[in-house]
Amino acid sequence: MKKALRIIGFVIGLYFVVRAAVELFVIDVSDPATYAEDWGGPSLAGVLAVHCGPGILAFGAMVAAVLVRRSRKRARSVRP
Repeated sequence: MKKALRIIGFVIGLYFVVRAAVELFVIDVSDPATYAEDWGGPSLAGVLAVHCGPGILAFGAMVAAVLVRRSRKRARSVRP
């Protein structure tokens, strides 16, 4: 069950990371009309916070999860 939840979490996290990356290419930062009606608009900072923020947080959480898992695995293998 834990493995299934971990996989689902990583898939959702990957969605947020890809969405954040795509958002940077979809909007034209020099033309406010492309992002004024988006969530977080009409300011560019608000739009990027709403659309890219979850992706950044998800990426950080996924990296932290991998590092914790590796350190636990390494700690188990080092013990006599």
